[in-house]
Amino acid sequence: MQFNARLIDKAAHCPSWDRDSDMNDAILISNLRFGYRRSHEVLKGLDLTVGEGEVFGILGPSGSGKSTLQSILLGFERGYSGVARVLGCEARNFPRDFYRRIGVSFELPAAYQQLTARENLQLFATLQGETGRPVDEVLAEVDLLEQGAKRVRDLSKGMKIRLNLARALLHDPEVYFLDEPTSGQDPARVRLIRSLILELRARGKTVLLSTHDMAVAERICDRVGFLVAGRIVKSEAPSTLKRSTAEPRVEVVYRSGESEKRETFPLVGLGEKRRFLKLLAADRIVSLCSVEPSLEDVYMRVASGVSE
Repeated sequence: MQFNARLIDKAAHCPSWDRDSDMNDAILISNLRFGYRRSHEVLKGLDLTVGEGEVFGILGPSGSGKSTLQSILLGFERGYSGVARVLGCEARNFPRDFYRRIGVSFELPAAYQQLTARENLQLFATLQGETGRPVDEVLAEVDLLEQGAKRVRDLSKGMKIRLNLARALLHDPEVYFLDEPTSGQDPARVRLIRSLILELRARGKTVLLSTHDMAVAERICDRVGFLVAGRIVKSEAPSTLKRSTAEPRVEVVYRSGESEKRETFPLVGLGEKRRFLKLLAADRIVSLCSVEPSLEDVYMRVASGVSE
């Protein structure tokens, strides 16, 4: 008899692992319901899968249930109904050593203020059994090497958020839960964090990204899910979502006397096409480009059509 080493590994790390679960799903959620009070459900039958090696973005307004969902998937909230599995293990039954397989970066700074950035990571490395990556290597990766000797209390908010990210990277886990990792960052550090997440994906890691930054989600997520009123109401690749709501339009900048004018043409309807072709024939066009909605536009349209 031949044994699948991956099956054995999952079973060993998680006693509640279900052999029949989809082996390609790092995160599996089915009919997930949770409420802090009986009269108020925060999550209302949520369904979601995140594949291994996928960057999935959870997008939604404050109060939509993003933090609650993350708390459940981290094993902090156990009074839910339905299925919530990470790497095949039901969240309410995580064994203690399971946390070595996931990395978490919280939105709010979570470090010992009196210790230096380096001392914090050294402490966390000890808690993980010192089986992870060199501390200074991780500090450099999040652009904190020069601040390694500074006490956390003296770091800026953006630096503290990047220290959270360094903590998640330190033990090289399989799945990452990143909550607003670009919060408080300047454009250069936003680009750095985007690159780090894309590098994780290239290495086969799974990332569940919770963010309000639609531009970041649009650029790095394989798929996004709009969490509205306790449900995932739409889940697709950002490009697919934009195409599904886009009207074919083109924006034209053209010369009009001594000035320039700008018009947007919906490329449907013969009258509008004639107007556009007339501008082309007059050789007055300075520039033209196609126009598509942003992910934020798509989200606003989807969210406005969902009721409690």
